Amino acid sequence: KDAATLVRDAARRTGLPPALVESVARVESNLRPDAVSPKGALGVMQLMPATARALEADPHDTAQNIDAGARLLRELLIKYDGDVVKALSAYNAGSGAVDRYRGMPPYTETRDYVDKVIRAYVKQGGK
Repeated sequence: KDAATLVRDAARRTGLPPALVESVARVESNLRPDAVSPKGALGVMQLMPATARALEADPHDTAQNIDAGARLLRELLIKYDGDVVKALSAYNAGSGAVDRYRGMPPYTETRDYVDKVIRAYVKQGGK
């Protein structure tokens, strides 16, 4: 299966809107399984190695990477009572930063990231 299909399947398994998970994947890596960030995040969902280990996923395995990223996003949405901005901020900057600032941290990278994901989601018909 291609990355887009794996993303949609993972979204359905986790009960998330496929357009939201796909928007995260597109902003993170443009759905590229071989993506590696300057900070060491890996794969389609750009998981840090420690995060992948915590989620018991091989970040180099595309299906596991996508599944773990969708599960992480779901966990963050639950933690922040469905607050998409906080969940996306935590996906990008970590829960510690979101908790410390009681919301989106004042990091340009995180603010730009959240804006890009939300714009991509709305463009795909998400509300």
